[in-house]
Amino acid sequence: MVDYGLKNRVALITGMNNPYGIGAATALAFAREGARLVLVYKRIPRPFDEKKTDINGVDRYYAANAGNADAVERKLKEAGADYILFESDISDENAVKEIYSKAIDHFGRVDILVNNAAADDETGIDTIEKITPDVIDNTFAVNVRGSILMMREMINHRGDYGRIINLSTDAAQIFAGQITYGSSKATVEALTRSIALEAAQYGITVNCVAPGPTQTGWIDSEFEKQIVPIIPMGQLIRPEDIADTILFLASQRARFLTGQVIKVSGGHAL
Repeated sequence: MVDYGLKNRVALITGMNNPYGIGAATALAFAREGARLVLVYKRIPRPFDEKKTDINGVDRYYAANAGNADAVERKLKEAGADYILFESDISDENAVKEIYSKAIDHFGRVDILVNNAAADDETGIDTIEKITPDVIDNTFAVNVRGSILMMREMINHRGDYGRIINLSTDAAQIFAGQITYGSSKATVEALTRSIALEAAQYGITVNCVAPGPTQTGWIDSEFEKQIVPIIPMGQLIRPEDIADTILFLASQRARFLTGQVIKVSGGHAL
């Protein structure tokens, strides 16, 4: 059994209200290692058909992200996790400062940051012919500004241990059809490398995980049939696969691994 050395470390994870998501899987992985958790989410209201939320697809995904984190919290309690969980908006500077204030008031420090929260556009207008300023601003506000603000506070409140793990997407460099989302994630990858150099003097590592097509509740059976054939390993990625990589990057075993973008994609989009 691998000892990641994370017992009693404090991990702050954003994007936490989807029980099928990467954030939930990551929180549970850290909880199993004995880490203490600061968990942040934001409800994203989108229309969905309640009758279709019992199967994978956009309705299940939209419902999960529109709600609070009750379903995730039930899993955390079952796992015996030591955590605080609350709603906030990482695109707001004052809210980010409050997140860290709550974390430090409760646990005394933050050792690990997982920038999992993300915004995207699902209306089909994230293309060069249809894009609007609102889509650009809203996407970059969370994915770029929010990530930077969270990293700034983490570094400014640094202690004797520091790990930052950002989330991108394996198609960030070429993402036709979702140009703003893709370019925001490509920016996160660039920030990862730059901030890794700035934070190295403090012993803080900064890395990025770029998932391939991951079943977080949004991939319906028809789309699965289309996407699986172009994944060389022949199956969808699970949130737990991403969580395992994040766990390693957060551990003492990855202490000299920094400035890296690691695709966890089964060979997709290499």
